Amino acid sequence: VQLQASGGGLVQAGASLRLACAASGRSFSSYHWAWFRQAPGKEREFVARISRNTGYTYYADSVKGRFTILRDNAKNTVYLQMNSLKPEDTAVYYCAASTRFTTEIQEYTSWGQGTLVTVSS
Repeated sequence: VQLQASGGGLVQAGASLRLACAASGRSFSSYHWAWFRQAPGKEREFVARISRNTGYTYYADSVKGRFTILRDNAKNTVYLQMNSLKPEDTAVYYCAASTRFTTEIQEYTSWGQGTLVTVSS
């Protein structure tokens, strides 16, 4: 499956952004979906995931209550709604697909190209 992420940008602290990840190729509903992020000089880290069947979601503690992962099967698109953004949310955000419902980065076999989110204080 091929993934195309979009929606990043430069915003002030407290603002909101909505990232989108459009999928093409193999069946969208066959995969679990996740967002990861990588800040400058840091390792890529898990942000949020959503299951392929039930829509069950799971979040990193650092974004819980502020971010929401959504899935639109009709549009083959996964979203990350980000509210109350903080400077520490600054990173390149990546969408990813896996056949396993997991936070383990190595289990995600398809990746988007990344979209940069910059939050100024």
